Amino acid sequence: MPNPTLRRRSRSTTTGLPVRIRRRTDGAGAPRELSALLHSLYRNRGACRDQGQALADLHPADQLLGVQAAAELLAQAVTDQRRILVVGDYDADGATGSAVALLGLRALGAGEVDHLTPSRFADGYGLSPSVVDAAALRAPELIITVDNGIASLAGVERANALGIPVLITDHHLPGERLPAAAAIVNPNQPDCDFPSKALAGVGVIFYLLAATRTRLRAQSWFDQRRPEPNLAELLDLVALGTVADVVLLDHNNRILVEQGLKRIRHGRCRPGLRALLEIGGRRIEQITARDLGFVAGPRLNAAGRLEEMSIGVECLVTADPVRAMQLARELDALNRQRRELEAEMREGAESLVERLTLEQDALPPGLCLFREDWHQGVIGIVASRLKEHYHRPVIVFARADNGQLRGSARSVEGLHLRDLLAAIDHRHPGLMDRFGGHAMAAGVTMAEAHLEAFRELFFTLVEAELGNAPQEREILSDGELASPLLSLQTAEALRVAAPWGKGFPEPVFDGEFAISEVRVLKEQHLKLRAQAADGTAIDAIGFNLAACKSGLGKRAHLAYRLDVNDYRGLRHPQLMLEHAQNVSD
Repeated sequence: MPNPTLRRRSRSTTTGLPVRIRRRTDGAGAPRELSALLHSLYRNRGACRDQGQALADLHPADQLLGVQAAAELLAQAVTDQRRILVVGDYDADGATGSAVALLGLRALGAGEVDHLTPSRFADGYGLSPSVVDAAALRAPELIITVDNGIASLAGVERANALGIPVLITDHHLPGERLPAAAAIVNPNQPDCDFPSKALAGVGVIFYLLAATRTRLRAQSWFDQRRPEPNLAELLDLVALGTVADVVLLDHNNRILVEQGLKRIRHGRCRPGLRALLEIGGRRIEQITARDLGFVAGPRLNAAGRLEEMSIGVECLVTADPVRAMQLARELDALNRQRRELEAEMREGAESLVERLTLEQDALPPGLCLFREDWHQGVIGIVASRLKEHYHRPVIVFARADNGQLRGSARSVEGLHLRDLLAAIDHRHPGLMDRFGGHAMAAGVTMAEAHLEAFRELFFTLVEAELGNAPQEREILSDGELASPLLSLQTAEALRVAAPWGKGFPEPVFDGEFAISEVRVLKEQHLKLRAQAADGTAIDAIGFNLAACKSGLGKRAHLAYRLDVNDYRGLRHPQLMLEHAQNVSD
């Protein structure tokens, strides 16, 4: 019998990189009984199926450093009916966070509440001095940042000079100095003991609203005329932002997402979210976290990538289903345009990489790419695709409206991007004008004249961290699924056991199958009819795996997720392929 912890190593027909299928446990296969299988899947992810999933099981808000001071400031603004301006970010986390802030504050009884989302193109990220100047035109008496602000030293300084207090809610990693804000809530700020460091920006503002409600309750603010709101009504948007921002789905975040999904499936979600999901062809009662991440999230993000995120925020906030559908259609059209741009840019990027390979005989340890005609709103998603394609850190640059270069970076396990950018800044101060982000995703702004020096430092530090060993794509498998478990019951049980996501990945299984039919759909996707050892036949589809067809024979080793194919009311189990490789007779 082959080594059960390894199983297979092959070469990807789509990337040319080695692909290794590695099993999570020493056992040759997954448990043969459904209940034991589910317990095994949780155990393989460091979790327990018996962990509570109720809202009462969330970490308490008072463990967030600064939340009491922030709640006091916000409660005072509510009771005094001060003008509040929410300053968000132009991605899905920022949009959902802004919508949660607007809806939550209005439900708490705030007076005039408005929002401002900086333009990716004109303003760039965060609460910059120019954004503060634009905000000041609306005469706010309090600015609340959502999903940004922790690095906005100059912006907060400008607001203070104008006499506008700033309350920062953020989840990004701070620099060496914190802004001189009136209050800061961020689980990643120094000395914060909040157990879940993975809260998304929308999760942070949700926690602050809950703490503010507690303070207002203690002040007897709520009465028959102004009833105390049920903030759980915002969890559909909290779930969307958490999944779309691809934060770690630790136990706390899984509660937030699962509770939000329950509301969506029962039809208790915002009209805008319902419209986005329906336009994507999803049935509300069967929504999963994957639908939030791959259907609603990209359509919402398209507004910030190509236009202004105010479209997305309005779509999420409006209570009018007709208006929500109109805005969702606008977002869907923008997303189709984004896909076309992405395909063009990815083709150009792969041409640059191919030229690099010809010139240097091998790829560098990381990729740092720029072309004059690339669209700055799409560089992040192109960087992500290239990272998956070549399995190495990637930074993609485009020219901003002010002539500078803006880069979006994505990393692989073992390389902390923000720390790497901080190391570059330490070695060569002034090389970058701005940078920030997380371990796996970051952004940077610089003058074009600095690009070559930056690229050399980037390559040097990446090689120091990861070495120059051949890089490969690894697929972690939960083992071989017994033939009787290739069933609709198992597929539906896996859906119920979700939410799956970053840090709590959807189960992948692997095994050998006889192949009776092979087709290519739309010149991109691989469609198979596979047969397990006991004769169980099952359909399989691999999106963007058409290149695998030429290498397949009568038997194949498949890595796959087990899901439900729901077509015209008929439900069948289906293998969602991650990789397919021939097995020699």
